[in-house]
Amino acid sequence: MKTLWQNCHVASMANGTYSIIEDAAIVTEGAHIAWIGPHAELPDQGDIKTVDLKGAWVTPGLIDCHTHTVFGGNRSGEFEQRLQGVSYAEIAAAGGGIASTVRATRAASEEELFASAKRRLQQLLKDGVTTVEIKSGYGLDLASERKMLRVARQLGEQLPVTVRNTCLAAHALPPEYKDRADDYIAHICSEMLPALAAENLVDAVDAFCEYLAFSTEQVEQVFITAGQLGLPVKLHAEQLSSLHGSSLAARYQALSADHLEFMTEEDAIAMAASGTVAVLLPGAFYFLRETQLPPMDALRKHGVKIAIATDLNPGTSPGLSLRLMLNMACTLFRMTPEEALAGATIHAAKALGMADTHGSLEAGKVADFVAWNIERPADLAYWLGGDLEKRVVRHGVESTF
Repeated sequence: MKTLWQNCHVASMANGTYSIIEDAAIVTEGAHIAWIGPHAELPDQGDIKTVDLKGAWVTPGLIDCHTHTVFGGNRSGEFEQRLQGVSYAEIAAAGGGIASTVRATRAASEEELFASAKRRLQQLLKDGVTTVEIKSGYGLDLASERKMLRVARQLGEQLPVTVRNTCLAAHALPPEYKDRADDYIAHICSEMLPALAAENLVDAVDAFCEYLAFSTEQVEQVFITAGQLGLPVKLHAEQLSSLHGSSLAARYQALSADHLEFMTEEDAIAMAASGTVAVLLPGAFYFLRETQLPPMDALRKHGVKIAIATDLNPGTSPGLSLRLMLNMACTLFRMTPEEALAGATIHAAKALGMADTHGSLEAGKVADFVAWNIERPADLAYWLGGDLEKRVVRHGVESTF
């Protein structure tokens, strides 16, 4: 069935720019866009269902390409402790930090994890998100990683959102592998990844390359295994120090390298050559009160595509609004509103390997879009929070919240 969506202006985000179409019309057929352009050029559609968007600005559905939405427990108490002067190291030594989330996630049932993740994800959907990546990485054993990834699949089946699953088993060293990082990486490669991939629970593989996590040599073993399984890779890199993990990611044609505060121009050159997307996470930068800015000039100079995401997680970025991250990208990283919106649409789609079907409004692509009651596209990065009036369409069908 075809539907004509009219009386609107479109920021299609084709080619990473607003690519504005004034007085636009969009024809959807099933889950895809059949035609888009100026209303005056609309071909005769015959008898067709028509929707009046009442002068709205239409953008692609927002894409949150880096989240850890599924987890057990809550670390707001640690946030309070840090503000009272307790260091992260002291909290970790007392059993807090990621170890506390691992314990809570392992202890939670699949149903409990689904219920809590659903509440968080619904907040993102209300903000205009139609596609989200969800990482594992708080289980750190096969049963718990499987449980997290199963929950992520269920979220995509039961809510109006496209979910991409990423296995982040190489996120931290589990307690049972204390001082045996090489053994844990071997376990991931020989047991965990093959089993989870065989169960169709994994769309991509990620790792945390950092002095307090895993070395480039260890990460490379994970990448090699992912390649053998036919899975694309991503990487948490250069968040706290420069290990040139982003250059490693580029060598393996990674979809993205994420965080990147401490990356070098050499890394940017490597990423540009491989087409690896830079995913910046202003929520974590803000929450950790970081002062080292990502090298924006180098990323722009070498033409690296820049995506923006919430990094929704319990420890360093409890962010429930992708639009707020657009504002943070502008104010903290000096991005333009146009760059920020591209970072949550077309470049975010590329960071998930979905740019052929998602992220911009073009004929043939999936009909995921949001009709916003705003004055101009920059408003999406301008307003701080709040629930902007909108209509969300996913796969050609309007969602209700």
